[in-house]
Amino acid sequence: MNDSPGFRVQNPTTNEIAETFETIGDEEVEQTLSRAETAYRDWQAKSLEERADVVRRVGELFTERRDDLAEIIAEEMGKPVNEGREEAEYCGEIFGYFADNGPRFAADQEIPTESEGKAYIQRLPIGVLLGIMPWNFPYYQVARFAAPNLVLGNAILLKHAEICPRSARAIQQIMDDAGIPDGVYNNVFIT
Repeated sequence: MNDSPGFRVQNPTTNEIAETFETIGDEEVEQTLSRAETAYRDWQAKSLEERADVVRRVGELFTERRDDLAEIIAEEMGKPVNEGREEAEYCGEIFGYFADNGPRFAADQEIPTESEGKAYIQRLPIGVLLGIMPWNFPYYQVARFAAPNLVLGNAILLKHAEICPRSARAIQQIMDDAGIPDGVYNNVFIT
């Protein structure tokens, strides 16, 4: 039996639960996975530069929304607002960094070979990835996982810490508003 209150906004000082969020069931998980697989195929078919442009916009939105994002994590997990603002700004830089450098990072790398011809290391998308995040840096942990993988062309299912549901939703909203296609980035409230 699971006694956990699940996804919730819980005052870190008083332990009072301000809001709870429903987890999704197996059927909805399967639908989300199916949608993500379909979205992945379309996303990875776009040019790396096209994906980088959208990811760059994600970074811009993190920076633009830093004050709101800081307030969310202050309430959710007690992070001082100034630190939350800095975390959101840093996420903007991370998304921008991978948008700017992704094409170079993903370029084929020739490696020495003793046989005729040439050999290369290729960095290609592999599909739908599951990220399970901790609570202590609600935005940063997601940024360092999502930014390079989105630029490369992977799709993401993201299960955030149970005490970070509002920040998880805020990230989803940023992804949607930036133009990440439906199903490419999926916040999931799962056990």
